[in-house]
Amino acid sequence: MDYSDLADWQKRAADWARDYHAGLRDRPVRPNIAPGEFLAKIDAPVPEQPDPVEAIFDDFTRLVPDAMTHWQHPRFFAYFPANAAPASMLAEQLANAMSAQAMLWQTAPAANEMEELVIRWLRDAMGLPLGFTGTIHDSATTATFSAVTTMRELALGHEGITKGLSGAPTLRIYASAQTHSSVDKAVRLSGIGQDNLVKVPTVPGHPTWSMDPDALDRLIRDDLAAGLKPAGVVLCVGGTSIGACDDIAACIDVAHAHGLTVHVDAAWAGSAMICEEFRTLWTGIEAADSIIFNPHKWLGAQFDCAVQFLRDPAPQIGAMGLRPEYLRTQGADEVVNYNEWTLPLGRRFRALKLWFLLRAEGLSGLRARIRNHVAWTNEVAEVIATLPGFEITTPPILSLFTFRFHDDAKSAALLERVNRDGRLYLTQTQHEGQFVIRVSVGQYSTTRDDVMMIPDVLKELSRDL
Repeated sequence: MDYSDLADWQKRAADWARDYHAGLRDRPVRPNIAPGEFLAKIDAPVPEQPDPVEAIFDDFTRLVPDAMTHWQHPRFFAYFPANAAPASMLAEQLANAMSAQAMLWQTAPAANEMEELVIRWLRDAMGLPLGFTGTIHDSATTATFSAVTTMRELALGHEGITKGLSGAPTLRIYASAQTHSSVDKAVRLSGIGQDNLVKVPTVPGHPTWSMDPDALDRLIRDDLAAGLKPAGVVLCVGGTSIGACDDIAACIDVAHAHGLTVHVDAAWAGSAMICEEFRTLWTGIEAADSIIFNPHKWLGAQFDCAVQFLRDPAPQIGAMGLRPEYLRTQGADEVVNYNEWTLPLGRRFRALKLWFLLRAEGLSGLRARIRNHVAWTNEVAEVIATLPGFEITTPPILSLFTFRFHDDAKSAALLERVNRDGRLYLTQTQHEGQFVIRVSVGQYSTTRDDVMMIPDVLKELSRDL
């Protein structure tokens, strides 16, 4: 296969993509297959001789789509979405064609400088102060690992990266129990250790299940008295389980009073902050040291694309950066090389899809979609609350809410039926000791009719439970 062949096959692939998206509503959201069933259809020795591309493409269209969970399906209401606006998909095709390794400014000047621009665009769109800068990671997990590693190095005077952690003080990181498991992974892999991640209680009866600032202060003081070394605080805006949002202003006040760095995980909910009316959920965000949000979740940028804003990038560069001679740009030592802000050296041209997306949709189009999702979520939650045996367990926070049907066993049985049925895809979580079902509205092409199908399917499939 050469480049002229590629042009023909890309046209065929584009036609397939058009038909795939046009027919998504007719497909089950999740395939009803058993583990290993797909592998049995493709299992074979590694090819010694080349296969015709025609045969490979035909096998793809015949086998792969029916064995995929369709994340772009308009009735994908599970997890958080992984959106892919058409403009973003086009940008990815162009970036893939160039296949640049954007690790340094000199290896991809346009990628580097476009990254600076789209970070500024997003900062301004979300109402953040002008002093914030940032970078694009693959996912929020990498950004949170970078932030926690930076907390570690600030607490150790940047000696952890040279001397290691042996003999170092026991560091402590504080987070709400509503924060994502990526925080747990960060403390494990940074060497701080799972046992030193302190889960702070929430405020009883708080409408968004915020971390208790008084409890945070008390736990920090207790650790100091015990000879431990507090290193940082991780807050959440739009927690994965039920959409919990910490009282950002109050919690940052406590953290900064103790000299601690604050990282805010707004991976999902951050996209909604382009709408000014939702910014009450992160009042006080201007004082954060680090913020992560994923444009690939709700804004429409194709996965993977996670933006980290930094009030001052110097501490993170000090913790994560490394510049051997072969990675220097001669005559430009002060140029920004974004690999020094994160874990991987290798970097894809992720800024391009944000540049295409923001220009093609405009903030007006992106805001309209997010506002619709929030409005439809409130509407569908009200309808589900009227169905016999159903209870809204956590009310909508933006476009996420949870419900249950009678008890844990019946809720689990109903969820299994829903997902095998295929018209919808929902997931579960545990909240206050109960099995509850999550509804997360945010898929790029979903409509009000798609959302309002949820209570119809629930009513039908719960009838004989």
